[in-house]
Amino acid sequence: MNTLRNKVQLIGNLGNDPEIITLESGKKLVKFSLATNDSYKNAKGEKVEDTQWHNIVAWNKTGEIIENYVTKGNEIAIEGKLTSRSYEDTNGVKRYITEVVCNEVLLLGNK
Repeated sequence: MNTLRNKVQLIGNLGNDPEIITLESGKKLVKFSLATNDSYKNAKGEKVEDTQWHNIVAWNKTGEIIENYVTKGNEIAIEGKLTSRSYEDTNGVKRYITEVVCNEVLLLGNK
């Protein structure tokens, strides 16, 4: 049952080209946004499309795969864990962000 703790699986399309950050240590960090779509019928019976945007980060080999093979609009499946962190912006305001740390990626179709 431990394998089910904090596990996220998403299938969606990249909203932008991945951002590649090379740290001083030489490690690569890859960041991108992933759009997932859902649809449902409202009380009037009309179909409603709902798009959710997710912040994704990937490290090391997973990040290299994304860097080399994935661009804006590509459909991918990812698996990872949900993380939250905070930081202080340039105005001194504390900001909170939730991201999925991707540890597996599956390249699906094109746009």
